[in-house]
Amino acid sequence: MKIPYYQIDAFTTEHPFSGNPAGVCLLDKWLPNEVLQNIAFENNLSDTAFIVEKTDVFELRWFTPTQEMDLCGHATLAPAFLLLNVLKPTLDTVIFSSASGQVIAQRKEDLIEINFPSRMPHKCSAPEGLIESIGLEPVSVYKSRDYLLLYEHEEQITSLAPNMNALAAVDCFAVIASAKGQNCDFVSRFFAPSGGVPEDPVTGSAHSTLIPFWANRLQKNTLHALQLSPRGGELFCTNMDERVLMSGRCTIYFEGKISL
Repeated sequence: MKIPYYQIDAFTTEHPFSGNPAGVCLLDKWLPNEVLQNIAFENNLSDTAFIVEKTDVFELRWFTPTQEMDLCGHATLAPAFLLLNVLKPTLDTVIFSSASGQVIAQRKEDLIEINFPSRMPHKCSAPEGLIESIGLEPVSVYKSRDYLLLYEHEEQITSLAPNMNALAAVDCFAVIASAKGQNCDFVSRFFAPSGGVPEDPVTGSAHSTLIPFWANRLQKNTLHALQLSPRGGELFCTNMDERVLMSGRCTIYFEGKISL
């Protein structure tokens, strides 16, 4: 069996080798979960997207090297870019069917915009071991799917050096660290060692939480965000109450075929 495969950098900045690399596999039909998981493990990227074309939609699933995800931004932007710019260039919109419901992607000039569910976090106490594993006390802690640690300064976000082994033992899937930005509205980093992703370069699903949080905090619905991982990433965001919009740029790094 030969599976068409692309590696696409999603939410790139203007610099080469930026954004978050996503694998995109084009399937004629769904393969067993074990096979999908093994492909994602072999790819060893933060997420691999698998798509199957149906009559009106594209079914979409996401796998980290260790587990299937319920939502992933960069591995939605990547297949949307591939479809709208390479495989289906006459289309301006594609609809994905996913574990988190319907996700719509649209062409917006040189950007691709994806429409995600909003996940407003709520203030909470930190679980045991979280602050110690991160290594820097936040101003406050919030929770949606992931824990959100709010810091006062952008420099604190760049200085974080979590103990990944300790963080992987904390009772949470992932941790977002965020602060107001110096040259943008807000900045963030994302750590998910228990999911096989010590630090994710750019995380769309985290922005399902960050966008409503910062829209409320800054009292504005149009936001510019930077993720301050070593690779770096850029997102253009809009808060829509129950939904959030995030747009970004992509580049295809390589294409080929997976042999099974």
